[in-house]
Amino acid sequence: MSEDLLKIINHYGIIPQLKYFQSEIFELNEAIIRHDQEAYPSDIATEHITEEIADVLVMLSQFMEYYKIEPYDIHMTMEQKINRQLERIEGEEK
Repeated sequence: MSEDLLKIINHYGIIPQLKYFQSEIFELNEAIIRHDQEAYPSDIATEHITEEIADVLVMLSQFMEYYKIEPYDIHMTMEQKINRQLERIEGEEK
């Protein structure tokens, strides 16, 4: 899959893919907003959000491959950010 992701981003270029990424993020945002506004969220809405998350993850994976960023490094950075946010929340609750 790594080679396929690189083939896509190298074909279209980093800037056009970045612009396309913005539209994918917008579509995910809209799907979540619509789902949240429904009185009774449906499986169809959840499926739509799943598809939009997959689109965003494909784009992110392209950028990770292009810049040679390892999933482990992303995971470690995510843990740091989560822990920092939990500390902020804990501070707000005092």
